[in-house]
Amino acid sequence: MKNLLTVLGIFFTMISYSQEVQWMTFEEAVEANKIQPKPMLVDIYTDWCGWCKRMEKDTYSNVKLAEYINQNFYPVKLDGEDKNTITFNGKDYEFIKQGKRGYNELPAALMNGKLSYPTTVFLDSKYQLIKRIPGYITLDKMEPIVVYLSQGKYLDTPWEDFSRDYVLTF
Repeated sequence: MKNLLTVLGIFFTMISYSQEVQWMTFEEAVEANKIQPKPMLVDIYTDWCGWCKRMEKDTYSNVKLAEYINQNFYPVKLDGEDKNTITFNGKDYEFIKQGKRGYNELPAALMNGKLSYPTTVFLDSKYQLIKRIPGYITLDKMEPIVVYLSQGKYLDTPWEDFSRDYVLTF
């Protein structure tokens, strides 16, 4: 019986692990996009941000949402205070020391200079901004957003029309 419980525990751990969002670095997503173009979902966070941790736990941990994001986006986890230089489109984005902390120029640019964590940024496959959403996003709010943006509905359907008729499936 003990062996069966151990095997079941390992099995369910493997299933849950395989259904997590497969976060990439910004650079990894750019390289993957060269091979197979897809939009990017960029989760901009900091280590000290409680709402960022809660969003990871309550929103991104949903198996169906994780699966949908993995299939339809390049999911990027981007530390707003990353001290490493990030090269993108021929430009180096540096860490800027400010007060006790600081910020990295790339996440700051993606947030249009408004350093608010978490912020979720959606870019199309050509790295053009689709949508920037500051703050914590619940699962029931995130689901229609990712469907709306990944399916390109934002190009011809107003959000109000789409969200009014959308039925949650996750």
